[in-house]
Amino acid sequence: MNPIRSHLLSGQVIPAQPLALDANRRLSEKHQKALTRYYVDAGAGGLAVGVHSTQFEIRDPEHALYEPVLELASATIDGQLAARPRPFIKIAGVCGKTDQALREVETALKHGYEAALLSLTAWRDGKDDEILDHCREIAGAIPLIGFYLQPAVGGRSLSFSFWRRFAEIENVAAIKIAPFNRYKTIDVVRAVMEAGRNDIALYTGNDDNIIADLLTPFRFPGKEGKPETRWIEGGLLGQWGVGTKAAVTLLGEIKQARSEETMSPEWWTRNIALTDYNAALFDVAHDFAGCIPGIHHILSGQGLMPGIWCLNPEETLSPGQEEELRRVHTAYPEFTDDAFIVENRDRWLA
Repeated sequence: MNPIRSHLLSGQVIPAQPLALDANRRLSEKHQKALTRYYVDAGAGGLAVGVHSTQFEIRDPEHALYEPVLELASATIDGQLAARPRPFIKIAGVCGKTDQALREVETALKHGYEAALLSLTAWRDGKDDEILDHCREIAGAIPLIGFYLQPAVGGRSLSFSFWRRFAEIENVAAIKIAPFNRYKTIDVVRAVMEAGRNDIALYTGNDDNIIADLLTPFRFPGKEGKPETRWIEGGLLGQWGVGTKAAVTLLGEIKQARSEETMSPEWWTRNIALTDYNAALFDVAHDFAGCIPGIHHILSGQGLMPGIWCLNPEETLSPGQEEELRRVHTAYPEFTDDAFIVENRDRWLA
């Protein structure tokens, strides 16, 4: 099995990288590098760049930040790992119709990215056959990470049949499952198991149910029709763009808990606590309108970002969201990295 698949299957914390902008809404390279250094030093097993949390507007001609942001993150990761090499996967967000997606793949490969997280937002009205043809073409150029994105933030509903056929694409390395829906989450897991693709890693993107996803033994028939068990190995999450070191510790504890005969009921309490934290971070009360500024608010409060500014001036915290963020940050210190960041921030910003 190739190193990328082995690394993903071993279960990793993979944050989705935010975009650090100054008060003029220009890229702050100093803070962007600091964020990347934080994720590497926190023990993340990879980083997803150019994804939703990095803001899709980086592709707009007036900003033209897609390549600069990918290049900066890749070089910073290399510099950070030079002294202490370890497995780490660079994942590039790729979107648009096939021509655009292939151009983005070319950019990603140029800067050392090893896999593409493929957004299907541009295919919201597409038919399964043409979407699958698109996926096959991208997979022919780079190892592919499928992405089931919830409709509330640009995704679309996809059938079990779609995921069953998607799982037959040879160069699929993983799937990020983020429909925020139990039925649709099961569709993906069952499809991968039925296809006999034990080499496809399953990653939760369900920020509303992280711990439960990672602690659930999914039992369905495999390719030969006999019942098998699969776990969702790790997470590729916007939530883990904050409190990353705490997330690494959490995933380690979850892996240990999977091997125990009896699972403590305390896990379900922790699941609800993390979901409550995420509700404030992602601004569920306003249909996720403030999800990116919410992440920025935590990181700027920790000194890793200059502020909460987004490329879209209309994108900001929702009414009452700041108070909710203050509440959960105080209530759940186990999900924050405040002390770790204070200890290392000056070095990361240097």
